[in-house]
Amino acid sequence: MRQERHHPRIETERLILTIPTPDDASRMLQYVTDNKEHLAPWEPLKTDEYFTREFWFDRLSRAVEESHSRQSLLLVLLDRANPVGPFVGQVHFSNITYGVFQAAHLGYSLDHRATGKGLMTEALTSAIKYVFEELNLHRVMANYMPGNEKSAKLLQRLGFSVEGHARDYLRLAGEWQDHTLTSLINGSWKEVVS
Repeated sequence: MRQERHHPRIETERLILTIPTPDDASRMLQYVTDNKEHLAPWEPLKTDEYFTREFWFDRLSRAVEESHSRQSLLLVLLDRANPVGPFVGQVHFSNITYGVFQAAHLGYSLDHRATGKGLMTEALTSAIKYVFEELNLHRVMANYMPGNEKSAKLLQRLGFSVEGHARDYLRLAGEWQDHTLTSLINGSWKEVVS
């Protein structure tokens, strides 16, 4: 796994994880367009603007800025055998907080053609290792709708612990949805004295 400060390039057996730039706007637009129906049950309702290259140019510009300021970290998954091909998925660590919390929320999605192959387990194992070791986060939180058995099993495999249940937690697919709250603690966290 080779990493650079603020702009990681994480390599796994089958994937490359990296921060997309505004130059990747067309590829990201293709990813969200190809997976519109596949991801709809798990995401907020989207406007027409969301499915434009301009939207993704602006969004990816912000993603680069937020990664440099360590506010969030958006990574795209590339097929190692075809890194210039379509995006395979994405992993997003949002709401990164330091101080007494040292935590982030985790979100992720996978292209509908790539499911059932263990790719997200492979990607998240390395991505979480990166935020624990390089960003020195103490906690990663991931929440899922109770009916989402794939996410439940994935997070369990990765060692996340269920911490509770939140009613009407997020508005997804046009309705307020309950969520199961989970977290993973960095057992190797070290205090950094500045």
